[in-house]
Amino acid sequence: MATSIEPPAVPEQTAPQRVLAIDALRGFDMFWIIGGDTLFVAILGLIAAPFAKTLAIQLEHVPWEGFVFYDLIFPLFLFIVGCAIPFSLDKYRSNPSAVWGRIARRTFLLVAMGLLYNRIQDFQWSEMRWMGVLQRIGICYGVASILFLQLSTRVLAIVAVAILMAYWGILTWIPTPGFSAGNLSPEGNLAGYLDRTLLPGKILEQYYGFGDNEGLLSTIPAVVTALLGVFTGLWLKSSRGPWMKVFGLTVAGAISLGLGLFWGQYFPIIKNLWTSSFVLVAAGWSLLLLALFYLVIDVIQWRAWSWFWIVIGSNAITIYLLQHIVSFENISEYFFKGTANAIGAWGVVLFAMGALAIKWLILLFLYRKKVFLRL
Repeated sequence: MATSIEPPAVPEQTAPQRVLAIDALRGFDMFWIIGGDTLFVAILGLIAAPFAKTLAIQLEHVPWEGFVFYDLIFPLFLFIVGCAIPFSLDKYRSNPSAVWGRIARRTFLLVAMGLLYNRIQDFQWSEMRWMGVLQRIGICYGVASILFLQLSTRVLAIVAVAILMAYWGILTWIPTPGFSAGNLSPEGNLAGYLDRTLLPGKILEQYYGFGDNEGLLSTIPAVVTALLGVFTGLWLKSSRGPWMKVFGLTVAGAISLGLGLFWGQYFPIIKNLWTSSFVLVAAGWSLLLLALFYLVIDVIQWRAWSWFWIVIGSNAITIYLLQHIVSFENISEYFFKGTANAIGAWGVVLFAMGALAIKWLILLFLYRKKVFLRL
């Protein structure tokens, strides 16, 4: 039995309008979050060739400055959230009050689930992380939706540019106490200082230790990531021909990537701070990936291969939460321990593949039963 409410990342549209590339790309993105990274790192770790080490580096976040494939995963998801907004909310632009309640509900539930994910139920307030992935998704979805409903596309673009420029100015010209202006080191950046000063709870070492990588100030430019997705959704929803849409996505991606790399020489590309250059580089790669998926799936209509990703993308939030509750790794070990022992070093690959397969089969069951976690 299907649920009656809808996830923020799934477009509300009729079948003829649906852009399957968005669904597939969401699933491709989630694949790496639910174990694709672990599987490929395990495989690459068993390959002696130099290229394996090079590829493995792409599946771990850079320590601070720079950009690798794995740094794209979260901004790509936010970008896709933004892509879905025009499809679900465009009909309300003439009467936005009709949808305020739904936007507020989705935002609240995503933030609440993020707090549950961080174990708010333990009531250990001083030891808890208050920010996080789901909180940022909820906030960015809510703000981007409100701006989309209230502002024209031109004004929305001006707002996006203004946010990126203002964030650059804030981190460049306002000094952190004890440090000079423009210090973007882990311990000296202003965003981290504000997190340490204003956030209740604990700043955890795994989120760079001096601030939260989904912290307060850095959430503001993250809204622009969602807004760039909104502009992309509007482009895909337009009456332009499919090949023109592919061309537009490709050109926009190349321009965004180029601008981001250029800006990065003056305002470094740092994911933990979500710097403006990082926003543009991530958006550039997101646009290019979407252009490829849209070309293959919606234009050429080679769709059989995309079903694997769509199954994952249809319940992205569900599996993100479920893997935090259920130890799929232990389940995989229970079923495959004997075989893993028999195949030696490749056993770790089998365990990773098994955990990923179990997750996918659960998602397949939900997909076929038309059961979706909808906020």
